Amino acid sequence: MKARKAVASFDSATGMLRALSRFLAGRDIPNLGQFPGAVEPALSALFGAVNRLPRRIREKAYAFSGWAEAIPHDRVGQVRSDELAAWVAGHYPRRRYPAVFVGSSNGAMVHLAAALGAPWLPQTLLLPVRRRGVRRDDVEGDLRAGLEPARALLRANPDLALHHMHDPNQDWLMIAGMTYFRTKWLRLPQAYRDFLRFSLAPGGTLVVVDCQLRWPVTRVDDRYVFQAGALGGATVEEYHHGGPRVAQFLACYGSPRQAWTPPPPDEECPEAEWGFEPALFDDLAALAADEGWQVRVLRFDTPERLSPVVADLYRSWYADRGLPTDRLLVECFLLLEPWWTLRTGSVPFWAVFNTETSHAALRAYLDSVDPYDEIRLMLFSHGTDSIGLAPIEAWQALVSRGRKIGRLVGVDPQEYPRDFASLVRAHRELAQVRTCYPLPRPLGLDEVDRLLAGHDGIPWHPSPA
Repeated sequence: MKARKAVASFDSATGMLRALSRFLAGRDIPNLGQFPGAVEPALSALFGAVNRLPRRIREKAYAFSGWAEAIPHDRVGQVRSDELAAWVAGHYPRRRYPAVFVGSSNGAMVHLAAALGAPWLPQTLLLPVRRRGVRRDDVEGDLRAGLEPARALLRANPDLALHHMHDPNQDWLMIAGMTYFRTKWLRLPQAYRDFLRFSLAPGGTLVVVDCQLRWPVTRVDDRYVFQAGALGGATVEEYHHGGPRVAQFLACYGSPRQAWTPPPPDEECPEAEWGFEPALFDDLAALAADEGWQVRVLRFDTPERLSPVVADLYRSWYADRGLPTDRLLVECFLLLEPWWTLRTGSVPFWAVFNTETSHAALRAYLDSVDPYDEIRLMLFSHGTDSIGLAPIEAWQALVSRGRKIGRLVGVDPQEYPRDFASLVRAHRELAQVRTCYPLPRPLGLDEVDRLLAGHDGIPWHPSPA
C-alpha cells in the first residue's frame, strides 16, 4: 500500500512535515499543503458553504473526510515501514544541511528547524484504520476491533511499535468510523539512514527531539500498547474514572454512559502523539559516531514547554537584524506557517491545541514579556464541544492585548469550533499582512547557543548526557 495513502493528512506530524519541507523549498503552505495554492479561493468558498450547513450535517461531513482517507481494515498488513520512511524523506529538497532534527512532533521545533534551515524526520506517524460497529463512547470496543489489524501491521513491520489510541473527547467526530494507529520507529529505518548520510554535512549536527511526555497505557503485546485519551482538555483521571465534565459531555452527545470504561492501565509509555520512544536513540547515536556528526538533544517534558523558548529566540533574532519585535503570531496544532512567519517578521508562539491549558500557556507567556503591538492568532477547529475547550471569548481576550492590532486569523467566532473554513482562510488572511521582509540567511548553531544562553529551563543540550 502506498505510504501517502496510509498516513493521515489531518495529523500533527504530517502537517508539520509539510510546513517545514515547503519552507525549505522556499514556499508557503496554502490549504495545509494538500492542494495547490491556485485552488485556494474555490476551496475557501466550498468550506464556507459547508459552514452554512446545519450542525449535524457539518459534523458528519467532517467525520467522513477523515474516514475517506483511512486504511481499509483488510489492507493494514500491506503497510511497510520502509516505504513510510521513504515517503517522509522524499518531502525535502535534496541538498546538504548543517543539521537535521529527528524525533517528536512539535510546532515550536518546526520554527527552530526553519531558523537553522534544517529538516526534521518524525519518529511518529498516524495511520487511521477504518472500522464499523463500535460506538464512539465504547473505548474497550475500539481496542477489540483493532486487535486483528494491529497484529497484521506489527507482523509486517518488526521495527515499529504501535500506540493504538482512542480519544473520545477531542477526536469525538473523527473516531466515528476509524481507529487511530500511531506508529513509532524503534530502529532507524534505512530511508532515514540514507537521507542523513546524503543530507547531513560533514561534521554536521544531529538533533534528537525528545518530548518526555508519558501516558498510562494497557500493554497488549510486546510492541503494542493501547492508550485511552490523549493530551488536551480532559485529564487522565477523567478518561479513566469519569467525573461531572465527562458525564455532561456524554449527555450532550446523546450517550447513555456516565463515564468511559477503558481497560485498566498497567504501565506508562511515551504519549502516543507527542512522546519520544527512547529505543530509537541508540541507532541515532551509533550512526552519528560512525559518520562523525555531533549530537544534540532537544529535551522537554511537555510539548508546549518549547513555545516560549523559540518565541524568545525569534524576538532576539529580529532585534539583532534591526527588525521590529512587536508582532506575534500564535499558531495552533497543525496550523503552521514558517514561511509567512519570517516574511512578516512575526514572533511564533505555538499552541498545542485550542484548550484551556494552551490558553493558560499563552496567557502566561504574554504576562512575562514586553507587550506586543500586533497579536494574530490561528485556531484549529476540530468540530467538538470537547472537555477543556477554551471558549472563543477567552481567545479574543488574549488577542485584544495587542496594543495596535489584535486579530483572530481566518476564524469565524460564530462558528468556532465548527469553523472548518478556517483551515483554508487562515493562510489567505496571513498572506495579506502588510510589511514584509526578505527571508534571512539561516542561523548557525553557535548563534542559537548565544540567543538561548541563560534561558530559564532551556531544553537544549549539546550532548546526549
